[in-house]
Amino acid sequence: MSDRQNSLPTDPHAQTPVLLAGEPLASAKAALVMLHGRGASAEDILSLADVLDVAGSALLAPQAAGFQWYPYPFTAPTEQNEPYLSSALAKVDSVLAQVADAGIPPERTVLLGFSQGACLSLEYVARNARRYGGVAGLSGALIGPDGTPRDYPGSLAGTPIFLGCSDVDPHIPAARVRESATVLEKLGAQVTMRLYPGLGHTVSRDEANEVNKMLVAVRGH
Repeated sequence: MSDRQNSLPTDPHAQTPVLLAGEPLASAKAALVMLHGRGASAEDILSLADVLDVAGSALLAPQAAGFQWYPYPFTAPTEQNEPYLSSALAKVDSVLAQVADAGIPPERTVLLGFSQGACLSLEYVARNARRYGGVAGLSGALIGPDGTPRDYPGSLAGTPIFLGCSDVDPHIPAARVRESATVLEKLGAQVTMRLYPGLGHTVSRDEANEVNKMLVAVRGH
């Protein structure tokens, strides 16, 4: 095990590309950071823009090394997913810094993730609590095994967060979505949670509509 640990890259996602689409950052009114799921790509998550109201928004989609943000399930002991998880969180941080450097504040930035990307987006904002324009966790929940302490510091200060998932998702237990909603509300977020009966591991039209509400709001329309 020690030999394996020693052979792991310390920051595997550091040099992966960030795909840009939509309005150029320099002229955008808002930003949408999009985090793909396990086995998918930045191109895949960007294709969601076809059903989203992204007018006036810059889209940024980082690519995970090896097409996964971390190797084990989100419910695994956190240390098993290192150093990939810490590197993934740092990647999100660097993308948000790129957005901020372009003059778009967190209050006009929406984070959207699907599946593993949803888990990453929710864990990021919980660990880095402040006011964001919005967060959409589609088929995801906070990272860590059952019983993980959720004593995150700071406040999300009214950030609108949407959690959408199937009630029988094969990867995301409904109980973990409910727990995440409770934790994020305690952090001061305005949480909307929907568990869709019998939905597959996919993104529904209703979920896209909820994301669109956030995008319209951050553009100031």
